[in-house]
Amino acid sequence: MKKLVGTLVFVLIIGAIGVFAFSQIKPFGITTNSSAETSLVQDRIVELSEWTTLKYEYSKAIVSRTDKNIPLTDINFAEAIKLIEYSGYLKAGSDLSKLEVSYDEVSEQLSVRVPKAQILDNVVETEKTTIEDVKGNIFSDSPTQKVFDDINADKATLEEEKISQGFLEEADKRTEELLTPLLSSMGHDDVIIEFY
Repeated sequence: MKKLVGTLVFVLIIGAIGVFAFSQIKPFGITTNSSAETSLVQDRIVELSEWTTLKYEYSKAIVSRTDKNIPLTDINFAEAIKLIEYSGYLKAGSDLSKLEVSYDEVSEQLSVRVPKAQILDNVVETEKTTIEDVKGNIFSDSPTQKVFDDINADKATLEEEKISQGFLEEADKRTEELLTPLLSSMGHDDVIIEFY
């Protein structure tokens, strides 16, 4: 996936350099104004759509428990304990379709407002999931839905944990690091990137 993102960024940079070179030559005497310039920049960046700038891969192990009691008593006659091992990935990035671009002709400064990063994907790779019985008997079969509910609750907890550790801020920083050279290759040396 990192190779795909790297290839995509490389192709966009090469395309941007080509557009910039063509616009500098002006073979047909075409000139651009501020509105056309911002539109061109916005169109080039919006082509990226949802830009995944950060990916976190994880492997987790959780314990799923179910108890069956005799009604109206505290007697437990069937208990199931399962060890669930799973892996997945968490992706963060920005929705570039909501990008705002403005250009100040006097200072020749390009201002780009980018939506703050958000979680784009939190995927459990079910083909790599294993479930082992730790404890159980014929009366203590654990429902399959309970296993999925436990996995979903755990992955939601992991997502909140990563967000509290600055995962989205790191994605914003990565977006800025990728946008700056891209815009520079389009001929904009004075760029302000702001997240909203």
